[in-house]
Amino acid sequence: MKLRQVAQRAVDLDRAIAFYRTVLGQGPIARFDPPGLAFFDLDGTRLLLDVNAPSSLVYLEVDDVPTAIARLRTLGVEVDTEPHVVFTDPDGVFDAPGDEWLAFVRDSEGNLLGLMSRRTTG
Repeated sequence: MKLRQVAQRAVDLDRAIAFYRTVLGQGPIARFDPPGLAFFDLDGTRLLLDVNAPSSLVYLEVDDVPTAIARLRTLGVEVDTEPHVVFTDPDGVFDAPGDEWLAFVRDSEGNLLGLMSRRTTG
């Protein structure tokens, strides 16, 4: 089984598309308006922006959380929680041994968006 799609609330579809284009570095693969849908491809999992969806909490993997936050901050993205180590994983329970980094930003619609990365040790 594989995660295929995650929906995120978009109050203003144009504004939400512009935000996620900035964060993801790519435009949507499809847009249907009406009814107010836009789809982004995240390595085989679709991110659906939907004017009728409830808010959800989405976590995106980035190469390096502090670097990603610095870049987004220069673009005017609201940082909700600064980069920090959320979990030290010396045994490699979730991936290669290392530290799990996390930060949160607010998207254009007020939803929280988590950014995660792994700094391996050894």
